[in-house]
Amino acid sequence: AAPAAPDNRSETRVKMTRMRQTVTRRLKESQDTAAMLTTFQECDMGNLIEMRKKYKDEFEKVHGVKLGFMSAFTIASAKALQEIPAVNAVIDDETKEIVYRNYVDISVAVASPAGLVVPVLRNVEEMGFKDVEETIAMYGAKAKAGQMALEDMVGGTFTISNGGVFGSLMGTPIINQPQSAILGMHGTKMRAVVVDGQVVARPMMYLALTYDHRIIDGREAVTFLKSVANKIEDPGRMLLNL
Repeated sequence: AAPAAPDNRSETRVKMTRMRQTVTRRLKESQDTAAMLTTFQECDMGNLIEMRKKYKDEFEKVHGVKLGFMSAFTIASAKALQEIPAVNAVIDDETKEIVYRNYVDISVAVASPAGLVVPVLRNVEEMGFKDVEETIAMYGAKAKAGQMALEDMVGGTFTISNGGVFGSLMGTPIINQPQSAILGMHGTKMRAVVVDGQVVARPMMYLALTYDHRIIDGREAVTFLKSVANKIEDPGRMLLNL
């Protein structure tokens, strides 16, 4: 008889965690419920990078927390959500009403030993850069310690997902139900762009907004995403509420 072939086609089965089962169910529910569409915008990160480089040491010394890019995107999103209320709204399927929220609660992905979790920053419209960075750092510490509570992740009117930390160039994020939109950040890459008629290398990021077309029209989605990009490209606009 021929010798037995080495067993190089084996399989390993691992039980899905309750968190993974919940994520799986909710992602599929999102696809089955929302009429999802994604729009893209490119964003020049140069001025934000320079601002962070200039102030990061003093910011950490004064506030005791590091200055990252997530706070800028969180605040820019909060201001844009107030400008375009439909992106911050939700459909109540039972009453057939559109519910416009007068507050901004943003879900932000944070790494934990059990995988990515999405805690909620509440009333972001009232926060400054320091408040956002402190809250994200607090959630990050809780996630690493495995102390994230369910109430930390419940609610949220909008989500920001940062695939750029893993090197993603572009993607189409899935809406976090029952929200109506999600902003996808991606990697910053030096690219050739035309500025004042000259081809120059600039640090560019692609932004993606996946939205529920049942409640958000294309004009509103594009206007929202362009507003976020404008605020990131010129951070002073956030200070002046422009």
